Amino acid sequence: MRERTNHEPVYRIGVAAKLCGVHPQTLRQYERQGLISPAREGEKNRLYSQADVERVRQIQRLTRDMGVNLAGVEIILKLIDQLEEVRLDMEEQMDAFVKDVEKRISHLLASTSHPVRRDEQLLPVPKIVIRKRIDV
Repeated sequence: MRERTNHEPVYRIGVAAKLCGVHPQTLRQYERQGLISPAREGEKNRLYSQADVERVRQIQRLTRDMGVNLAGVEIILKLIDQLEEVRLDMEEQMDAFVKDVEKRISHLLASTSHPVRRDEQLLPVPKIVIRKRIDV
């Protein structure tokens, strides 16, 4: 059986609206403003994923609980998305660094008679590069 992902479109607009506690017209408005992008089934039918539902709940928290207008919500969501991209990129870089360190350590342990050169780093220094600029 195939595992369902958080981004798999499964909910029609009525079900998604109920899950979010909003009117279907609110979901349409958020889509027109570019705050959410549901999948389409054919020309008319929107399908929402669990990630879409969570994003609408986040929009509702920002507007209802914090008093942020939709223009502010758009900026906040854009920043959150960009920060998530940066986080994922840094995570990938750290994974590559850890693999390199593990490889060097196993090489050192495998050759106990091999002297460590003084002009060479025993372990690498991480070279983390923020590749994506965050725009507002």
